Amino acid sequence: MTTVSASPGPRQYVQQLRLRNPHSSRNYRCLLNGFHRFVAEQATDRSISQVTIRRWLVDRNQAWPLNMLTDRARVLDHYPDWMVCQNLLAKNPLAELRREYGLRATRPVVKALLRPDFEAALEALRPLPRFGSILGPVMRDHVLLMQAMGYRYNNPKERLLRLDRFLQVRTDLSGQPLTVLIREWTNTASTPQHVLECHLAGRTLSMALARLDPTVKTIPWDKRVSQQARQLYRRPYIFSDQEFLRMLETALNLPSPLSPLRPRTVHMMLVLAYCAGLRLGEIVRLNVSDFDVDHGTIEIRLSKFFKSRRLPLSDSVVSALRSYLDVRNQAGAPVSPDAALFWHMQAAGRYSRVRAGSLLTGVLRRAKLKPAPGRGGPRIHDLRHRADSPVMPTSRTAPL
Repeated sequence: MTTVSASPGPRQYVQQLRLRNPHSSRNYRCLLNGFHRFVAEQATDRSISQVTIRRWLVDRNQAWPLNMLTDRARVLDHYPDWMVCQNLLAKNPLAELRREYGLRATRPVVKALLRPDFEAALEALRPLPRFGSILGPVMRDHVLLMQAMGYRYNNPKERLLRLDRFLQVRTDLSGQPLTVLIREWTNTASTPQHVLECHLAGRTLSMALARLDPTVKTIPWDKRVSQQARQLYRRPYIFSDQEFLRMLETALNLPSPLSPLRPRTVHMMLVLAYCAGLRLGEIVRLNVSDFDVDHGTIEIRLSKFFKSRRLPLSDSVVSALRSYLDVRNQAGAPVSPDAALFWHMQAAGRYSRVRAGSLLTGVLRRAKLKPAPGRGGPRIHDLRHRADSPVMPTSRTAPL
């Protein structure tokens, strides 16, 4: 049981969050004050335990939809962490549950606690050990060998981990030949991409086993499997200059009252993707020092295949970057060389790849170039296909 040693102070916690929307601050305080009232009614010593939190979740589940409850539970999860830092609480019960069951998100814990058999539901969340199957040691040693040779080996490693998790669940296949294991794994889904993934993992594992035992036969390459998967790949989309200009105008008109710099940030990201051919991960990793104003170049460090490159920029792109840096400095962004070129006011100070991708995809949809639902239509990555013409198209609304 975790006991509060002093008044937890929801007001102080909300103040240090520095929320820019006053409605959010009021909602946070109401949520936390209501939680403290519930704790006071449930426990005479005002203790916060896993039992108390579960009772609060069950009580609130009768009044709130599940999505609303999980969102507010995340707020409640961060609050005890602050209390622990302020020596107002010994430990965060929700954080203890996440740590015990190897989870990073709060939502699965909340959904498990709401079930009548919550103990079994929590136990079902516990992840399987990595490379814990009967063939796991061989997979792990093979991955370590390839990484020691200088390969990142991320995709083959993930495929082997998926095979390893399947083998841990299907213990009845222990002792069967590798071809049987791969066939059973392949039968769990029927999509061509899944069949290809199973085939690639089987070939990788068979070659690893063959190095240990020359009598083991490697699984031959099946060209037909690869062709069937490739037929479903989306074709590249080539943006016209008019479509790109529409995207730029849409980005500059992006509604963002709480973050005035964001429209210019999204605009500049699009320019670098279209005119310099930068990948999304390369864009969000850029620092202020990577842009050489005098020589008109930009430095891309440790990108795909551990390579770095220096790209010359056209005069129009350099002018757009200078304009963006002026607006960025006026917004109070840090100017140190290692500061993020695309900066925001949150704690990280840098856009993540996921967040930047979401913003740019939203621009595609607002510009009517991508349908609203699903993953169909052009992708942000398709902007790179026009990098052979690095001059930025002219527009009345695009700052140069």
